Amino acid sequence: MNIFELASSLGLTNEDVEPRGWLVGKFSEGLATRLRDRPAGRYIGVTAINPTPFGEGKTVVTIGLAMGLCKLGKRAICTLREPSLAPVFGIKGGGAGGGQATLVPLTEINLHFTGDLHAVASANNLLAALIDNHTRRAREPSIDPTTLSWRRCIDMCDKGLSQIVSGLGGHPQAPLRETGFDLTAASEVMAILALSEDLVDLRQRIGAILVGSTPQGDPIRVDELGGAGAMTALLKEAIRPNLVQTCEGTPAIVHAGPFANIAHGNSSILADRIALRLADYVVTESGFGSDLGAEKLIHIKCRDRGFSPGVEVIVCTVRGIKYHSGRFDVRPGKSLPSELLREDFDALQAGIINLEAHLDIVRTFGIPAVVAINRHPSDTDAEIALLKQLAIEKGASQVAVTHAFAQGGEGSRELAEAVVQACESPGTAIPLYPLSASLEEKLDTVARRVYGADGIELSPLAARQLQRFKQLGYGHLPICFAKTQYSLSHDPHRLGRPKGFSVPIQEARVAAGAGFVYVLAGDIMTMPGLPSQPAALRIDIDANGSIQGV
Repeated sequence: MNIFELASSLGLTNEDVEPRGWLVGKFSEGLATRLRDRPAGRYIGVTAINPTPFGEGKTVVTIGLAMGLCKLGKRAICTLREPSLAPVFGIKGGGAGGGQATLVPLTEINLHFTGDLHAVASANNLLAALIDNHTRRAREPSIDPTTLSWRRCIDMCDKGLSQIVSGLGGHPQAPLRETGFDLTAASEVMAILALSEDLVDLRQRIGAILVGSTPQGDPIRVDELGGAGAMTALLKEAIRPNLVQTCEGTPAIVHAGPFANIAHGNSSILADRIALRLADYVVTESGFGSDLGAEKLIHIKCRDRGFSPGVEVIVCTVRGIKYHSGRFDVRPGKSLPSELLREDFDALQAGIINLEAHLDIVRTFGIPAVVAINRHPSDTDAEIALLKQLAIEKGASQVAVTHAFAQGGEGSRELAEAVVQACESPGTAIPLYPLSASLEEKLDTVARRVYGADGIELSPLAARQLQRFKQLGYGHLPICFAKTQYSLSHDPHRLGRPKGFSVPIQEARVAAGAGFVYVLAGDIMTMPGLPSQPAALRIDIDANGSIQGV
């Protein structure tokens, strides 16, 4: 259906949605406020086990679940993050679903969409240019160049830009300094976009970004440089969530795109606020496993916002569980080993400890967990039966098999029914730490109670940085771990449910505008590289303008 028909199906008028073509629209400014008197729907989170490098199909399951709920006669909306070009052209490919559980228009959503990510990069890089110009021209307040922390960003895996020297050539607008690029999805501006309630909040958060210190040690924020207004102007359209639909016509809101392994991993607050007033059930996807996206959903996105998930769906696959037995050599960019695709009860029973850990994490937050087994053609009936049995034994409140990829909404009925039943006795998400705890205590709590670690190990640099953040008044903020998605630990090779480890924290940074302190654990990168066979090599366009391979 066209965008006006889709809006009408939600009880909205043409004034509530601005068309961006026939199939895409942006909600009008202030819609969330105008809808606030409507009753709120049920809020369902979708998370996963620690994935293989190819993922567990969480986006497909999220889209399928929303369509399955519609098959049951429920009004449902899914809220998803905007795909980044980095994985589209890298390893994972697009982020708009697959098979019979896709968003429409799929190619446009995966490539550029409404330009929100480009607006984020422009605002981020404008600030970088303003900082350099301010510093080089010795304007007041004077910036100690050794304290400059702001980096540029780009929405592409370009490892050559991760560490650079800028200001070569002696230009008066740019000091010579070592800096680098992060992915746009990892930038603080992206996190701010996802966490802002409106334009006023967005402007205040941008103004609060910490960029460095004076020679006397006083903090310098964007407001002191005078660039917050221009940055907000670049984001004026980007803050408005995007309305699209699934291949079956189920509404979907796609907005903001922070990664969960290096940022907070959830779509925007505005998207969910709007969705909760328009639907009976809102299905929101958090990035990667419950140790990353779901933990940050509760501790960062939903804390004190007036809503939190009442049910969490944990997506797993037979091959993903077997992978966590540690018996198979799985490498990014290479095909899965044939042994992993064969029936193997021993590997399934050995790898179930990873699902058990994620069930424990979700229950620790006080939320019932529904396990969604995303079935693949190589799975046998006997393996599926064993996995269902093991999931119940490990504490799942419901277990359902989903065929969303092959059968869309109809193949998601079983999962939708399980979720509706679980929603009859929803939980209330309880944060694991109070904001009054010290930054070190917050980090230690997440490491122990979510990852199963023995604690944290702060590098001397990280310890100094955390102490500095507390002195500047940021000790009350929640924390955000940047770590590998492939393991509960910081080490991607430690599969299953690791024990006997501490989480090494190399560096700490403050996202003052976004409102959290984040730490880099292990060897996590904020600018990954391309694999040996990038997905970009499979993408092409014909003479009619039809794009294949996304």
